[in-house]
Amino acid sequence: MSKKLLFIPLIAFLALAAVFTTQLVRNAEGDDPTKLESVLVGKSVPEFRLEDLAEPGKLYDQAIFKGEPLLLNVWATWCPTCYAEHQYLNTLAGEGVKIIGLNYKDQRDKAVGWLNDLGNPYLISLFDGNGMLGLDLGVYGAPETFLIDANGIIRYRHVGDVNPRNWEEKLKPMYQQLVAEAK
Repeated sequence: MSKKLLFIPLIAFLALAAVFTTQLVRNAEGDDPTKLESVLVGKSVPEFRLEDLAEPGKLYDQAIFKGEPLLLNVWATWCPTCYAEHQYLNTLAGEGVKIIGLNYKDQRDKAVGWLNDLGNPYLISLFDGNGMLGLDLGVYGAPETFLIDANGIIRYRHVGDVNPRNWEEKLKPMYQQLVAEAK
């Protein structure tokens, strides 16, 4: 074997070490490693045709995102953080915030039971059992929440739970601005 081939693992290791070092330096300088940009911000919700969670056979498409600003909340019963955020979503819905739910890669009967037991903050609950709309949205996992304007354009993507702190600091001002623009 050539002596040059022996250096390939060393070169690969050094390249990988450089990538890790760069990422560590970026995080130490204040970059938020949990912030996941979405290529869909500024674009329409992808086309889809999904069933209602509680009413199989009742179909919806992307037209449900037009008319007024709203949140699209991606959730699942297998997600402990979704459970933690659910009560706050009920509070927001009670305050008039419009929310559509996307039940993601879940079992329909468990999801329907969850909403019956814990309350249903959603105007519409979409069933994405195979996760295809989630994939089109670039969802990494649940929960994720998208702010969508009255024209069906995604304006912001929030990864993680919606809670009082991030609602007041970030999401509420953006949502209220979209509501004001829609009038």
